[in-house]
Amino acid sequence: MPSSAPESPDAPARPGEPSPGGGGLRERKKRQTRMALIDAALELFVAQGYDATTVDEIVAAVHVSQRTFFRYFATKEDMLTGFFQDHDRRFAAALAARPADERPFTALLETLRMMLRDIAEGTPEDTGRFRQIRKVLEAEPALKAAQMARYQRTEAVLARIIADRQGVDPDTDPRPEIMVAFYTGATRVAFERCAHADIWDPKEIATRVEAVVAQAGATLRDWI
Repeated sequence: MPSSAPESPDAPARPGEPSPGGGGLRERKKRQTRMALIDAALELFVAQGYDATTVDEIVAAVHVSQRTFFRYFATKEDMLTGFFQDHDRRFAAALAARPADERPFTALLETLRMMLRDIAEGTPEDTGRFRQIRKVLEAEPALKAAQMARYQRTEAVLARIIADRQGVDPDTDPRPEIMVAFYTGATRVAFERCAHADIWDPKEIATRVEAVVAQAGATLRDWI
């Protein structure tokens, strides 16, 4: 089981997210506690199943209270889907910073490449966490709806960034939304194909996802 983490006296701004205050000892302790809870939960989810795992078991593994758990996460589901919220924010920021002359799909693909490279080259703890979360998400049908809701929120943000880059109004011009939906559909297919092939290594996933999304871009050019 993961090592114990200290109780944190201060709640983050939103469940599952660190406070926006930045660095410092307090913020590091918050992150330590949050990640310890996620790691303990993932071990239990993989070992005995998501539905069979209780919050009591998770907090017992980390030696903290239920109150501490609910400072960081609203539910077990929030613990998993919320893990990717920071990824989504960084993706949006990186997309907005891409060269202005890049075509929309190219900007999305290049941002994806950068994010996948970061995951593949992460610490053993980060890559192990990514691997376990992918396994749990793909194994639990009950989490599919939460994942789809996350995709929809992310798509709305990315479509507005694409609209801004292209100088169009996303409320009247559907093209940014269509482009982003095509891109996220391709990434979803890529991740699902990795799961069906029992591929969980982050580096291999990164290679395959990038290849499938690049192929999707070529398909868009060749088949339309």
